[in-house]
Amino acid sequence: MKLTEIFRLVWLNLTSNKFKVILTSTGIIVGSATIMLVIAIGRGGREEVADQFKNLNAGAIDITYEYQGTDLGSGRMTDGGMPEGSGGGMTGGGTAGGEMPGGGMAGGGMPGGGMFGGGDMFGNARDAANTERITLSADDLEDILTFVPGVEAGCLSFTTVSAVDGGELDENASYTIAGVQSDYASLSNLKMALGEFLSEDDDTYKEKVCVLGYDTAREIFGSVYDAYDGTVYIDNRPYQVIGILNQMGTVASGISPDDAIFIPYNTGLKYLAGDNVSPTLTVIAEDVNAVETVITDVETVLAESYPNAEFTISDAGSRMEAASASNDTLTMLLICMAVIVFIVGGLGIMNVLFVSVKERTNEIGILKVIGCSRKDILLEFLLEASCTSLVGAVLGVMLALALTPALEYFSVTVSLSVSGGVLSLLFGVLTGTVFGFYPAYQASSLIPVEALNHE
Repeated sequence: MKLTEIFRLVWLNLTSNKFKVILTSTGIIVGSATIMLVIAIGRGGREEVADQFKNLNAGAIDITYEYQGTDLGSGRMTDGGMPEGSGGGMTGGGTAGGEMPGGGMAGGGMPGGGMFGGGDMFGNARDAANTERITLSADDLEDILTFVPGVEAGCLSFTTVSAVDGGELDENASYTIAGVQSDYASLSNLKMALGEFLSEDDDTYKEKVCVLGYDTAREIFGSVYDAYDGTVYIDNRPYQVIGILNQMGTVASGISPDDAIFIPYNTGLKYLAGDNVSPTLTVIAEDVNAVETVITDVETVLAESYPNAEFTISDAGSRMEAASASNDTLTMLLICMAVIVFIVGGLGIMNVLFVSVKERTNEIGILKVIGCSRKDILLEFLLEASCTSLVGAVLGVMLALALTPALEYFSVTVSLSVSGGVLSLLFGVLTGTVFGFYPAYQASSLIPVEALNHE
C-alpha cells in the first residue's frame, strides 16, 4: 500500500471520530501545556534571579549585626581600653580623636602589632560584660580595608522609612530612605539618568541632598526631568535633588533602587536614624573565588573589636546560588508532574487504540486479504496514535499560551520561547508514538482468517 493511501485511511478514521480524538488526547493536551509552562517558568525564574542580582558584584559581602537586647563584649575596643561610645567616642559611623571621617582609626592610628600576632591591634582586650549596642562604623570599614587582604572596596549603608513631601504630592507619603556612602553607586552598579550620585564631600559635611530612584522621581514630580534640581521634604527637612537613577527594575544590596531615595550616610545618621541605626557594611572581594577566605578574615578582624558578638555575613554569590537552587528545585518538581501527566495521557491513547483494534478487527482482516502487509497495518495504527497525540500537543501549546496571562497576573515570571513550544510538541508526539506502538503491533499481528471471522 502506498504511503499516501495509508495517510488517507488515517485521515478518514480521525475525522470521522473528532470528539473521540479530542477526548483521547486530553492527557496529552494537559501534559503538553504543562511541559511548555514548565520550560517558560524555569526560564522566567532564571531570568528573574539574574535580574535580581545583576546590580550586585559577585564578590560583594554584606556584614550586619542584629541587636538582641543584651550583648556581651559588644562595645568596640579603642586604644585606651574603653568601649567605643563612652568617654567621648562616637558610634554609628562617627569618628574619634578628631580624625577625618570615612573610616580613620580612633585615637590616631593602629596600636601595637600586626593583624594576628603580638598584641591586640585595636587596643587592650576587655573581659568585662557590656551591654552597649553594636553599631558598625567607618572605623570598622577602615579596619577591614586595611587588615583583610583581597578586599577591593567597601561602604556603609542603612535603610529606614520616612514621610516624604514635595513635587506633585498632595500629602505626605512613606518612602524607603537609604543612607549610603559615595562608593555605594559603584559597588551596586547603579547608573545615573540625570545628574550625579552622592559625593564624599556630601557625606563629610552632612549635606541635605538626595538622589531619587526612577519610579520615585516620577511619582513625586511627574517626570524625571522635573525632578532634577527639585526639592523634596524628608521628615519635614528640605533636600535638593542632585540626581536621578536609571530604571533598574531589580534589587541591589537589599534596596530597591527604583523606589528609594538615597541620601548621604552621615546626613541620615544625623537627621533620621540617630544612634539606633543598624547599618550594613558591604565590601567587595577582588577575587570571587576567594570570597570564603575573605569572609574568614573579616570575621577575625571583627572578633578583635567585638570579642563575643556574632555578625551575619552573606555574600552575593551564595545568595545567587541559593535562589538558583530554589528555582531549579521548583522546575524539577514541575517536570516530574509533566512526565506523570504525559504517562497518564499515553496510557489513555494506548487504551483507546486497544479498543479501536478490537472494533476494527474485520477491517484489518479485509486490508490483509487485499494485500496490505503487516508493516502497512502497523504504520497505519502508529500514525493514528501519533496524529492523535499531535492534535493534543497543539491544543496543549494553545492552552499554555492562554494560561500565560493568568500566571503573570499572579506575579509568576513566565518566559515563553519557540524552543519550549517545539519541545512540547515533540514530547506529545513521542508519547503517542511510544504508547501506541504495542496496540499497532497487535493489530498488525492478526491472522487474516481469524480477523475476518471475528464478531
